[in-house]
Amino acid sequence: MIVCIAEKPSVAKDIANVLGATTRREGYIEGNGYQVTWTFGHLCTLKEPHDYTAQWKSWSLGSLPMIPPRFGIKLIDDRGIEKQFGIIKNLMQQADMIINCGDAGQEGELIQRWVMQKAEAKCPVKRLWVSSLTDEAIREGFAGLMDASDKQSLYEAGLCRAIGDWVLGMNATRLYTLKYGQNRQVLSIGRVQTPTLALIVKRQQEIENFVPQQYWVLKTLYRGIAFNAIMKRSDEDLMAEIEKQKEAAEKKGKPYDAAEAWRKAEAENIGLEPIASAEQGAALLERIKDKPFTVTSVTKKEGKELPPSLFDLGTLQTECDKKFGIPVDVTLQTVQSLYEKKVTTYPRVDTTYLSDDVYAKCPQILMGLRDYQHLITPLHGRPLQKSKKVFDNKKVTDHHAIIPTGQVPGALTDTEKKVYDLIVRRFIAVFHPDCKTRTTTVLGESDGIPFRTSGKEIVEPGWRVVFDQQWTMDNGQWTMNSSTNDDKGSQPEENCQLSIVNCQFTKGESGPHQPELMEKWTQPPKPYTEGTLIRAMETAGKLVDDEELRDAMKENGIGRPATRAEIIKTLYKRNYVTKVKKNLVATPTGIELIGLIREELLKSAELTGIWEKRLREIEARRYDAQQFIAELKQMVTEIVQQVLADNTPRRI
Repeated sequence: MIVCIAEKPSVAKDIANVLGATTRREGYIEGNGYQVTWTFGHLCTLKEPHDYTAQWKSWSLGSLPMIPPRFGIKLIDDRGIEKQFGIIKNLMQQADMIINCGDAGQEGELIQRWVMQKAEAKCPVKRLWVSSLTDEAIREGFAGLMDASDKQSLYEAGLCRAIGDWVLGMNATRLYTLKYGQNRQVLSIGRVQTPTLALIVKRQQEIENFVPQQYWVLKTLYRGIAFNAIMKRSDEDLMAEIEKQKEAAEKKGKPYDAAEAWRKAEAENIGLEPIASAEQGAALLERIKDKPFTVTSVTKKEGKELPPSLFDLGTLQTECDKKFGIPVDVTLQTVQSLYEKKVTTYPRVDTTYLSDDVYAKCPQILMGLRDYQHLITPLHGRPLQKSKKVFDNKKVTDHHAIIPTGQVPGALTDTEKKVYDLIVRRFIAVFHPDCKTRTTTVLGESDGIPFRTSGKEIVEPGWRVVFDQQWTMDNGQWTMNSSTNDDKGSQPEENCQLSIVNCQFTKGESGPHQPELMEKWTQPPKPYTEGTLIRAMETAGKLVDDEELRDAMKENGIGRPATRAEIIKTLYKRNYVTKVKKNLVATPTGIELIGLIREELLKSAELTGIWEKRLREIEARRYDAQQFIAELKQMVTEIVQQVLADNTPRRI
């Protein structure tokens, strides 16, 4: 008999239907030579400190660090879990073969391996690996079963992650609670939790300590169009941009000559010196108010905008938070539900790309999206475009981006409809042409002071028709009924965008204008929301807007796609963070805890990102799991020694 073990009863039912197993038993479904059983997520967990020795049951500084010579697992203490495990163990010990049908990811691999270990299974094991739960995908998966050994490195990475969280969390939490907690509160320290809290606290302190700087902007109105005085940029701004460009080039493996970039930036940095005072601004205003304004240049530049990338879990959570205010954990639950309802693919992914083999399936998927055929019809009659920005085997490991399966949805909740619609429209958009644009830039001057304005018009909407209901097809051409919203989040360069497009300027023309001096103040950074915090965790706290660069930095992100929402929930539960409207605000306890921690490794998102990279390398067989564990033990031992040696009056 072949025993199949899934992660949930609902998934087991889908698999049993495909396999022809129809007889329901207590805890499994049987038939056609198969027994299909299930877990309820985690049935096993790592042993607790007191399971190793009675000395570790009570908290004491003298017992630290707690590092077992060998880590063990145990059943979670729950009557329902114990009953189901008894059924699974009996099936596995009589099986001729076991097929691991757990979720196709690191956590799913760990869940099922631990159950098989605890059940002392001895027979051969195969692995089912699917990216969706449609009948077709399940059949294809069973036709190409993997050996369990093919996913050994995935298991080792998951095991190292669990052991790492245990060793650091157990030791650091007891260490800080006993040393600094004054017996009033448990100070919870975690490998991902604490650096995430540090990101929030740092941002909050930047906001609180922000000192607004006054500055002035010189504008003028000519023929009803607003022009801004061209200002010279500071050396600091130029250098910051060069450093950003250099980092982006290095991430992409491209050469970058910073010295040449600096020479070019200096040569192009012309314009008005920054206005240092209201008096200086008033003098400039007086200087040009009765002088004519002359147009010195009119240029039009053709351009294009690529479709937005497909969703990974993080960008989907960020978009749902921004667009609908859906909490990140609810988005995860929702897209997991859509996956189990067979209408979207596996959700716990961190890539926005598809593998090449998915391309052949895309026409069939599009045909199945019945409610969106008005957006798909224009794609008929020509091959679907295959962009390297979408299809790239090098950017896909275990799973591809989240896309629809083409199955017709049944009953969906309102939240499910919103999330499903986002996923479907992104998928359709990548097959539409690029959006073609034309940017008009007008330069002018008055008494030697240079001014500029620019505006962008959409020449051909391309993919934008997928997101904007204002576009309609008429005789094979898309026409816009009214102004559009930019789904990619970019803003017009000027409020007068549409006016400048329609207003014909001629080089050399001149006339009266209405200059104005505007007083402004620099603004503090914005607080994190759940969505923007998820994005910060992806890039280890670095502010990155470029989609391609952000993808490259995910290797050093903190946490896994599936765990980041849970980390945020943990911060709420520990009373380290609260939510005010949509903003995340660190509590006094959270702020005090981060201020207390001087061991940088515990709170640095960048250093934690390096650790995360090691785990990814273990999964890719580029790093040794035993070496990771050895380094982990050494690191925790050093932290314990540093804190125990601290004689300062630090307390929370």
